[in-house]
Amino acid sequence: MSGEVNIKRLAQELNISIATVSKALNDSYEISQKTKNRVWSLAKELNYTPNPAASNLRSNKTKTIAVIIPNIANNFFSLAIKGIEEIARNYGYHVLIYQTHEDAEMEMSFTNSLLNGRVDGILTSVSSNKYNKEFYSDLIKKVPLVFFDRVYETIDAYKVTTDDYQISFNATQHLIDKGCTKIAYLYGLEKLPAGIARFTGYQDCLKANSLSFSEDCVITYTENEEDNIENIKQLFKKNKPDALFSSIEEFIIPAYSACRELKLNIPGDIKILSFSNLNSAKLLNPSLTTISQPAFEIGNEAAKCLFKILNKKGIGDDQNIVLSSTLIIRDSTGL
Repeated sequence: MSGEVNIKRLAQELNISIATVSKALNDSYEISQKTKNRVWSLAKELNYTPNPAASNLRSNKTKTIAVIIPNIANNFFSLAIKGIEEIARNYGYHVLIYQTHEDAEMEMSFTNSLLNGRVDGILTSVSSNKYNKEFYSDLIKKVPLVFFDRVYETIDAYKVTTDDYQISFNATQHLIDKGCTKIAYLYGLEKLPAGIARFTGYQDCLKANSLSFSEDCVITYTENEEDNIENIKQLFKKNKPDALFSSIEEFIIPAYSACRELKLNIPGDIKILSFSNLNSAKLLNPSLTTISQPAFEIGNEAAKCLFKILNKKGIGDDQNIVLSSTLIIRDSTGL
């Protein structure tokens, strides 16, 4: 049969209704997997291309989702976006990306602008400069929403995170096993559950190894890189730690810079490890021991959760998905 390839033609060749074909193409829970596979296979064989304008009018959907993140330059988020886009493409959706630059007011402004029907759902990793639970508790009632990486734990929503507490405990133990007894902590995301979990894992590991915790060995991240470098230099001068544990990758360059300025040898005088998905971590001198989060997989899972909501599936599923991070040992903590 020749001619235009549309839903009607697919239905005729498969001897099923137009409605069934339409639902199968949209991965509806009402259609069996066997029928979906038949429809998808024929659609691919005949190079069927949907008419997005007509489809959107019929379904009252935009076929677009939004991703709201703190900073696309952060390697973690760029990988997470790739994971999200892979799933969105499978559903024929477009992805809009918004950067908040860690500004909660900008985050709220972006999100509110999307409530007029511009998108079908939102994936968000919240900014760190303000605890904004009340805003999101209200938002979740208005639009399909999934949190990933940076979340509010007590909100009833899908959340895709990593094992921040356990991997921080394990990383601290690695430093202790390397002979470190005075481990300083470079603290980021201190207002968010992820940051608090990382800090608690570090503290609990010290306690488990009968090592004392000191507030003097904790530095909180600032937006000014020069201030971070100076704060780390003062930490070295006043407290003489033998290791640095950085909870965010933004501390990496300041830490290496401070060591260079003070002529401290890594890992001889000071061992360093950090949460980071930087591809260049292995190229630093010395190469950096990192806690690598499964960023692509986090984005992938978060997108799957959002499409469960959009397709009215997965009701009753566990909404808390926790993936495992990996400690990659390199020269900065001694091999």
